[in-house]
Amino acid sequence: MSSLTPTIQAKLEELCRAIVSEPQFETSRLHVDRFMIDDGARAQYVKVSEKGEHLHHKQAQGVQLTDSEVAEFEKEREVLLQNPVARAFLDAQESLHELEEGVNTFVRKTLELGRIPAPEDLQGGCGHGCGCHEKH
Repeated sequence: MSSLTPTIQAKLEELCRAIVSEPQFETSRLHVDRFMIDDGARAQYVKVSEKGEHLHHKQAQGVQLTDSEVAEFEKEREVLLQNPVARAFLDAQESLHELEEGVNTFVRKTLELGRIPAPEDLQGGCGHGCGCHEKH
């Protein structure tokens, strides 16, 4: 972090204090902590994640997935989503990811534009130069 000036460092700390003082952040962290101490929920999550990665790898290798493989994965995924601790963890994970992406997008746009982005600068998908914003 040597490229950060003392002013930027102070503002980052201020931003981080604001983030951790948000009730939604505290709730999300609580859900993550509950999940981490629930061995059953964690084991369920790992099993579904590993199976999902395995199926994704098979597809990437050009192997056609069978209906029974997909059905078994979906069944295990549904059971995982019915576990309240796992469900709360997944929701918390999504919420924290959205927060991180929002902060990163705002900072990235500021650096890209050389100014604080207006709301319309932040709309849209993937950003400038990706090709999806070009008119055909």
